[in-house]
Amino acid sequence: MLHKTRAIALKITNYSENSVVAQFFTEEFGIQSYLINGARKPKAKIHVNMLQPLHLLDLVVYYKDTGSLQRIKEATSWPILQQIPLEITKSSVAIFLNEILYKVLKQQQPDPHLFNFIQQSILWLDQTDEPIQNFHLCFLMKLSRFLGYMPSSSDEILPYFDLVDGVFTKYAPAHTYTLQAPHTHMFHAILNVSYEESHLIQMKHEDRIYLLSQIINFYKVHTENFGTVNSLQILEEIFH
Repeated sequence: MLHKTRAIALKITNYSENSVVAQFFTEEFGIQSYLINGARKPKAKIHVNMLQPLHLLDLVVYYKDTGSLQRIKEATSWPILQQIPLEITKSSVAIFLNEILYKVLKQQQPDPHLFNFIQQSILWLDQTDEPIQNFHLCFLMKLSRFLGYMPSSSDEILPYFDLVDGVFTKYAPAHTYTLQAPHTHMFHAILNVSYEESHLIQMKHEDRIYLLSQIINFYKVHTENFGTVNSLQILEEIFH
């Protein structure tokens, strides 16, 4: 049975001399793994270059409800990314976001709203001319809403933010997973800002690194087997 679906590329694993297994987050079927024969050959119909992290595709696929490797009949890059593959800052951010998405979407079922959010975020990153130094922070907090652990954002900025309970609070929690001033103010701004205005949030390089590490701790607390994020160092160097 053939099906059409939009897809976001997440990971490629070499399967044989010329073939790969590509993992996608698909609009119709959630996370799926596809065996693509000959993808590493120069004249491949579905070439490995189309499958790079966060590339967007239209697929025609065979679907079996067995949980095993699936097959692709046709793949078209659409929309084609213009800047992310070529611009070092944007490609570095994409590598980081891809690593996070791969961790949190491992068992993801179909979710059209989540799919559209990720796709539109990728396209914004690809097309924007605005500074993007805070984009990844905003993306992570907007993504958390779809994963079920978006922090409750009050109009009043309280002195502490409890990363475990996901709430702003007047008093320091009894554990170390906590944000406090001035980082609570920056975090509150990140929760409430659009991508278009995210660059207006003023923070020093070391504050951005600290906030990102705490947001990753937030993900670790709420995501089983989250592990370490290998691409963090790249971002620290890019936005220095």
